[in-house]
Amino acid sequence: MRLSGHRIIALSLVILFLYIHRVEARPFVLVLSKDDLNSGYDDNGAYESSDFDDFGESESKSEEELDPGSWRPILDPNASTVHAASPQYYSGLHKILAAASEGNTVLMEEAVSEIDSSASSGDPHAQSVMGFVYGIGMMRETSRAKSILHHHFAAEGGNTQSKMALAFRYLRQNMYDKAVELYAELAETAVNSFLISKESPVVEPIRIHIGTEENKEALRKSRGEDDEDFQILEYQAQKGSPAAMYNMGLLYYFGLKGLRRDHAKALYWFSKAVEKGEPMSMELLGEIYARGAGVERDYDKALECLTLAAKGGLYSAFNGLGYLYVKGYGVDKRNYTKARECFEKAADNEDPSGHYNLGVLYLKGIGVKRDVRLATKYFLVAANAGQPKAFYQIGKMFHTGVGLKKNLEMATVFYKLVAERGPWSSLSRYALEAYLKGDVGKAFILYSRMSELGYEAAQSNAAWILDKYGERSMCMGVYGFCTDKERHDRAHSLWWRASEQGNEHAALLIGDAYYYGRGTERDFGRAAEAYMYAKSQSNAQAMFNLGYMHEHGEGLPFDLHLAKRYYDQALQSDAAAKLPVTLALASLWVRRNYAGTAMVQVLDSLPEVYPKVEEWVENVVLEEGNATILTLILCLITVLYLRGRRRGEVVLDPVGADVAQPIAAGAVAFPH
Repeated sequence: MRLSGHRIIALSLVILFLYIHRVEARPFVLVLSKDDLNSGYDDNGAYESSDFDDFGESESKSEEELDPGSWRPILDPNASTVHAASPQYYSGLHKILAAASEGNTVLMEEAVSEIDSSASSGDPHAQSVMGFVYGIGMMRETSRAKSILHHHFAAEGGNTQSKMALAFRYLRQNMYDKAVELYAELAETAVNSFLISKESPVVEPIRIHIGTEENKEALRKSRGEDDEDFQILEYQAQKGSPAAMYNMGLLYYFGLKGLRRDHAKALYWFSKAVEKGEPMSMELLGEIYARGAGVERDYDKALECLTLAAKGGLYSAFNGLGYLYVKGYGVDKRNYTKARECFEKAADNEDPSGHYNLGVLYLKGIGVKRDVRLATKYFLVAANAGQPKAFYQIGKMFHTGVGLKKNLEMATVFYKLVAERGPWSSLSRYALEAYLKGDVGKAFILYSRMSELGYEAAQSNAAWILDKYGERSMCMGVYGFCTDKERHDRAHSLWWRASEQGNEHAALLIGDAYYYGRGTERDFGRAAEAYMYAKSQSNAQAMFNLGYMHEHGEGLPFDLHLAKRYYDQALQSDAAAKLPVTLALASLWVRRNYAGTAMVQVLDSLPEVYPKVEEWVENVVLEEGNATILTLILCLITVLYLRGRRRGEVVLDPVGADVAQPIAAGAVAFPH
């Protein structure tokens, strides 16, 4: 149903899901109230353009034009690319990637020196790479000041990746006035790279790990033409299945599932599907001809395909038709009334682009009376459904104070969401391809570069590679291969950045680092802060750890009631926590009922005894030391519990009357 003016203004709360990538893919929920809406109509020139869509005519620009100094010519030498930077820059960059793949420290030193020489001569793209080099401490001493300086000059020279790096640095420091300006520019560039009006090019941010384990299922589905599912789909398409033909076209058009984007193959499969009367392929074929993506623009063919798709019941096709009418392409003349009717049909059928397009009409007063409040609401609905251009418009509204009250922090968040879809995001694809081929060194260097640009998935991927592969990660430090300390410090920094952006697994690791003093001074207070952040994401392990810290008064007040509450929450959040929670509750029971006795002293001594016993078990008894020692502890506490029962003690549990007496009491479990 289309949103009427009265109904839309009556909304007191708008729930907007921002697709910030997290380990569990949990959305961040933004709640806006009526007070956030700004009824002012003075846009201070922010929306001077009377053109329908400010981004409709820029598809002819190449990735290298939108991303000067792109790494693509080196990563994909077979692609049709424009070498926009100096030969010396590309030579040095090629050597950096080769050295990372080979683990050749001599070649890496030569490469960095070559890039440094080019940067000294004023090449902004080489300066950008040197900003990266000084930022991570690769063949040069780590220097935050030199890194920022090189990125500053690179950004001044037009390098967009350095602009991303600087914007992310400003964001981390809460310098929103500086971050928002860079992200605004980058977001506009990203929107200019979108191939069709419906969606942006999709570069899937594949997380190569789940917690401490490799994400085997996601990696299997990212092997492109080597994947069994793809081969089955291709076979079905060759046998004449219209749905399979359409899906083949989608995979090649957007470059999904590890495939390289291939407009020719996409056009082939969409055309084959259209011959079978498949409406969704008709719509995308219409979009292709309207946008000239891989073919010469042909608005007559676009109109024909989109009309057939709309008649076939595909309401999203009305967006393409509305676009043709509002621009006057393929039709006799511009017709804003028909354009609005088309967009309304799409919106009435809950198509997010229909809401976005209506928002543009009302924002600019094209064929309708200008209504910024109504436009804002349409953009919010579209953004809630993940429409990327709507993210940009909302960011701009927060930035300018038009439609929404000026809020630079929120503007920065929305602009960042869009900016991360820019052409520089293709580094993620090349990093994944390298990892799937077993080229861990190359994957690590590419994920490290993306980490600097602010991509959370890349930060956690790079950190995981360091932890998982150790010396085999090909991590290069100041004087060659990374020392254990350099590797640990770099992983810690990456996990820290990822945790700041909502990665709960990273927050857990940071908490563990402070709890155990791994690579940093032991600090129970900061460990508790990290666990608290992970707990806010409903992470059961973090809840358990907080309960443990309350039970022992480490970094948090000694409080058995709060300890029990966190243990209970851990079980509510994850049924798999039943065993450790049962053991922990048994520990609480023993601690309270035998306070001041030798039994509690035994419990308190277990953290010191545990590593020694575990080492003995692993070396002497079994490889599965953890399971064995858990059994031994369980037996110990069970004996204590049964001994108490034999004495005929009847104890009311002071920790909470709802705590069941454990059938088999357990031992304390330790944070990890």
